Amino acid sequence: MLVWMLRKVMAERGIWTGAALSRLLKEKAGYELSAPSISALINGSPKQLKAETLDALCTALECTPNDLWVHTPTYKKDA
Repeated sequence: MLVWMLRKVMAERGIWTGAALSRLLKEKAGYELSAPSISALINGSPKQLKAETLDALCTALECTPNDLWVHTPTYKKDA
């Protein structure tokens, strides 16, 4: 299972609103997302995510994809 950690990463960096994330994306990554798209990313785990968006988030938040996602295996094959 993948757990989306964007809210946690934002909080660790003192970013509390979608508007603040939007400004940061534009300033640091030159990337613009609509308010509904930012809201969807903050409020839930994305079903799909463009590599370009992931790159912009990592650039703006100074993190890696591993910071934004936590993976826990949901299936274990018996030996």
